[in-house]
Amino acid sequence: MDTVVLMIVTFVVIAVVAIVGILFAIQKRKEHEIKKQLEHLEIEKNKIDSAPIVPELSKVESYLKNEKLEAMYNNWKERLDVIRSNQIPKITDMLLEADYSLSQQDYKSTLYKIAKLEMEIYKVKTNSDFLLNEIKEITSSEERNRAIITNLKSIYRDLYQKYSSAKDGYAEIVKPIDLQFENIAKRFESFEKAMENNEFTEVTNIIKSIDDMLKHMAVVVEEVPSIVLLSTNILPKKIEEALGEYKQMTEEGFPLDYLNVEYNVAEANKKINDIMDRANVLNLEDSLFELKVLSDYFDSLFTDFEKEKVDRSNYEENNKVFNRKLEKMNQLMEDIFSQIDEIQNLYHLSDDDIKVLNEVRTSLQGLNEDYKVLKDHTGNNTFAYSKLIKEIEGLTIKLSALEESVDNILDSIGSMKEDEIRARQQLEEVRLILKESKSKIREYNLPIIPQNYFVELNEAQVAIKEIVKELEKKPITISVLNTRVDTARDLVLKLYNTTKEMMKTAMFAEMAIVYGNRYRSEVENLDKFLTYAERLFYKGEYQKSLEITINSLNKVEHGIYDKLLGLYANGEK
Repeated sequence: MDTVVLMIVTFVVIAVVAIVGILFAIQKRKEHEIKKQLEHLEIEKNKIDSAPIVPELSKVESYLKNEKLEAMYNNWKERLDVIRSNQIPKITDMLLEADYSLSQQDYKSTLYKIAKLEMEIYKVKTNSDFLLNEIKEITSSEERNRAIITNLKSIYRDLYQKYSSAKDGYAEIVKPIDLQFENIAKRFESFEKAMENNEFTEVTNIIKSIDDMLKHMAVVVEEVPSIVLLSTNILPKKIEEALGEYKQMTEEGFPLDYLNVEYNVAEANKKINDIMDRANVLNLEDSLFELKVLSDYFDSLFTDFEKEKVDRSNYEENNKVFNRKLEKMNQLMEDIFSQIDEIQNLYHLSDDDIKVLNEVRTSLQGLNEDYKVLKDHTGNNTFAYSKLIKEIEGLTIKLSALEESVDNILDSIGSMKEDEIRARQQLEEVRLILKESKSKIREYNLPIIPQNYFVELNEAQVAIKEIVKELEKKPITISVLNTRVDTARDLVLKLYNTTKEMMKTAMFAEMAIVYGNRYRSEVENLDKFLTYAERLFYKGEYQKSLEITINSLNKVEHGIYDKLLGLYANGEK
């Protein structure tokens, strides 16, 4: 038991020692990290203190030839004194306070002081850097400005060379351009004087003004020849040609008021004069763009002229075609309505057909009025042909729709007339077939004609009479007439087929009986069947007679039907 207690106590002691050791290590590590931060801040403070502001200020002393620069120098000295006398010592004190807090192991207070110290160092460093840059702007300006001005002089020479080599292209704008080049040259002289007097603050403004002037002159040298060429040569010629074409086409009767040519030409001339006036003071803003817009306008104007000529030709051609069609349509409608009573008496036109014809006549009257208005506008040159051609196309579409409606009705009337003619032709045909049927029945002297033949004959004759009746009606109802014709044709063809079939059956039956006579005395009961077949034959029951005869003979001579059929066929030939 004592051993167990001893072991527990030992483990507890070891654990406590380990925990204390770990906490001590953590504390030392934290203290070390804070110490490193303070050392870094110390280095940053030393960098601020060692900034080369004093040597740069010494250089400025040699340039003190004007009051403005001297005032700047004094201001810089005062600001440097504040940094050296107040701000850096303050940082030193803050470092000492933070280091003391760290030595007291007051980590929370130390970290707070480090944060304030970082902000203070950043503020002082910014002030120091800004001061140094201001001083260097003066001390290093001569070399920098000399390099810039050398480059600007090179640009100046290139521009002047380009301008001088093509001076004729600048016309009246030569004087203001020469004057501007002289102004730039004077600015170069101003630069040298300012450098000589150490007026470094003025030098920057001079350089900027030279740079702006050269950029502007680059645009001037590049664009003025094009502006002059467009304003004094190309556009005046286009305007002259456009006015000439406009005058000629107007005299030829082209309605061109909608193009506002004269107004636009006057405005174009104003714009050209304004552009040239501005060019004389080297104000080229949007000048080239505006001139190109004017050039494009006159190019499009010539396109409009050509389009108007084409539209006029197309309009005149379309007008001829439309006028011809309209006159034809007017004549057609006049002919139709002059015969409308007769057409209604001849054919049973529907109410819809009559309604459509009346609507077409009303629409045609409106179309004639619209066409008259169009011709009036054409004669007084009110509208452009590009508009007139759209109008004539619209009228043509309306006329085509009317033509289609009338054509449908005429097709209907024509179809009725054709049906009437066809009905009369088919009447003759069915009469001929009926006649052939009657003639055929007389070709063979049948002992008796069956009753069903006369029934079919009567039906066919009645149907033919119905056709005649329908043809004699006024007006003719074509649908009824066609039905009558179809019925008569079917009945007559049925009669013809019945006649043909009855004749064939009767002749075949007679031939079979005659053929069977050779076996009457030889074959038992054959005479009885043949005698019965003969009685049926004379009663007009030819099909039954044929069947009994064939069946009887087939017992005597197998395949007799095919043999007799062959003999019948040869006999027909």
